[in-house]
Amino acid sequence: MTKEECKQVVLDIIAEIAPDEDLAEVNPGVRLRDQLDLDSMDFLDIVMELRKQHGIEVPEEDYQQLASLESCADYLTPKFNAVKA
Repeated sequence: MTKEECKQVVLDIIAEIAPDEDLAEVNPGVRLRDQLDLDSMDFLDIVMELRKQHGIEVPEEDYQQLASLESCADYLTPKFNAVKA
């Protein structure tokens, strides 16, 4: 999986969790919570959906790695590729 595909997976999950958010203008380098109306429960839902839909485990100490779309891609792309291997 490429980083761009990984970003799309994260955006798809956010679209499920927060369907009223406009994701078309998300800046990959800016914290998601600074751009979108996501609270801590929404964030936990994202982590849970990653596990449920894709088998990706994100330990609590790594949550800060998911701050922006770019950091999500950097952190999750190797995990996706390990699961698919």
